[in-house]
Order: sequence, then C-alpha cells, then structure tokens
Amino acid sequence: MSIYQFKVTTLKGEQVTLEQFKDKVLLIVNTASKCRFTYQFEQLQQLYLTFDKQDFEILGFPCNQFAEQEPGTSDEAAQFCRANYGVSFPMFAKINVNGVNEDPLFRYLKQKAPFRGFDETNIEEKLLKMRLANEYPEWLVGDSIKWNFTKFLIDKEGTVVNRFEPSVEPTTFEDEIRQLL
Repeated sequence: MSIYQFKVTTLKGEQVTLEQFKDKVLLIVNTASKCRFTYQFEQLQQLYLTFDKQDFEILGFPCNQFAEQEPGTSDEAAQFCRANYGVSFPMFAKINVNGVNEDPLFRYLKQKAPFRGFDETNIEEKLLKMRLANEYPEWLVGDSIKWNFTKFLIDKEGTVVNRFEPSVEPTTFEDEIRQLL
C-alpha cells in the first residue's frame, strides 16, 4: 500500500486521489492559521519554490483539532495562507488528524511514521508536551499527531520516509528532500 490509494477533498469539495502526485516527493502537513507555528508557512513556501521544478509538492491540510486554531472554512484557511504567506502549494479541505473521525490518510501516515518522542532539550517541545498533558492528554500516548504543523516526507514511490514534529522547522530538512529528488 502507498499513499497513492488515498482520496482527499479539494477546496472545491471534489474527491481526488493522491495518484496525481505519483513520482513526486511530497511533504504532507496539517496546518492552522492561528497557531504559534503558523510562521512555518513562510518556510514551507520557500521550500516549495526551491524545489517546484524538481518533482516536489507540498500538500497542506487545515485542521481545527488543536485549540481550535483553524476556526474558519477550508477556503478561508487557504485564503489566509495565500494573503499572509504567499502560499502557492496545494491546500485541501479541513480534516481531523486524530480521533474517531480522523482522515484515513493521516491514520496511514501515523502508522508508517510513528511518533518518536519529545526532545525535552527543545523548549518548544517541552512546552508542547506540558500543554498536551493539560489539555489533550489522550494525544500524549501513541502515534497521534501532537499538534499543528506535523510534517510527513514521502518519496517518489509513495513511501513515508520521515515524520517531523511541529517544532522542526521545514528549512532544517531541505537536504533530506534534495536527496529524495
């Protein structure tokens, strides 16, 4: 099984398969426009522009599961990204990444790239872990998505090769993307 078998919903409400991204390196990200990590849109767009001519795509999936940091519609989320960060990579309809209504794509991504733990030497991860313990203790266990801007790197064959937690800035794994191209 690969990610190409999954269907996702576009901003226009159409179901499409990820087959259209076959033979490309993908970065799949759950996003939110009112998150402390929202500044990462700028870095994501920078990566997108750096590699857009080299079979690379970023797929953004707005999510409102974390402190309701994406309260608007899918289209409002995408407009925010375009207006404030110049985002030109594909954005899709809002989804759930955890829980009983989690999107099957994200269930698959979590199975293929499990959570490796918090780096408690990183203050952002330490603070995130504390917040989860207070507000969402059920997401501390297992491979759940811990917060907005969890990123999954997919190779050209549709294989999940890495998971980057929210505090990992996109520009820090540019070389890993380059190696997959």
